[in-house]
Amino acid sequence: MRRWPLRPIDRPLASPVVSGVLAGIGTPHLAASYLGALQKVLPVTFCTVFAVSANGRIETVSAASNYGSTAERTAERYVAQRFDRMDPNMVWLAKRKLPRRPQLWLGHQLADEVADPDYRAACYGDVGIRERASVLLLSPAGQRTAVSFYRSLAQPEFGDMDFALLEAHATLLADATLAHGRGAMAAREAGEPNLGSRLLALSPREREVIGHLMAGRTAKEAAREIGIELTTVRTHQYRAFRRLGIRSLKELLRSGPG
Repeated sequence: MRRWPLRPIDRPLASPVVSGVLAGIGTPHLAASYLGALQKVLPVTFCTVFAVSANGRIETVSAASNYGSTAERTAERYVAQRFDRMDPNMVWLAKRKLPRRPQLWLGHQLADEVADPDYRAACYGDVGIRERASVLLLSPAGQRTAVSFYRSLAQPEFGDMDFALLEAHATLLADATLAHGRGAMAAREAGEPNLGSRLLALSPREREVIGHLMAGRTAKEAAREIGIELTTVRTHQYRAFRRLGIRSLKELLRSGPG
């Protein structure tokens, strides 16, 4: 298995992919949204999203696959048997020194590289998985997050082009996962509509603009990517801000809509 650090990539992302990723924030279908979005550019069959706090508590669990509820059942076993304590990605992140700023890596692991036989059987062998590629995030507060995409035995191994596509979408996936966790917590504490509901209430164009902003693009870059005037982007941006109950781009990026 191998891991390598990621840095922000200035590369336009396809609007349907961005919108698809954002659609799952704050809903029970986070991994399904990620899977559907990334399948537009990358052949994968499973997606899992796990976040573990600094004190070892599992905070976010979501899973989806092309095969009914297979991924959800696998995720239940992962949590029930605390496979996060054997998961090479989570163990590796737990051993790292806490960074001053969030750090991103991409990890690649083949099924036969998993040492624990029970974990390997439950998450790979029993469901016909060959390998996984994971976007890994370590926050300054110690939260460990992994967004993983899997290929079955019937699919070819991940290659350089696949890794390049995942690297290009890594920041979007990490930010969306963090926003999902923050939004769920805020909704529980305030009793307000969850983040997913608010995003879905936006118009398609407003969601598209917000998606580009959350992906780290400026309004000017969003206008160029979408193919509309900058003033039109600004109009959609501020209409969306009003509907989401936020006042600035900084607030959007810091806490997520909701």
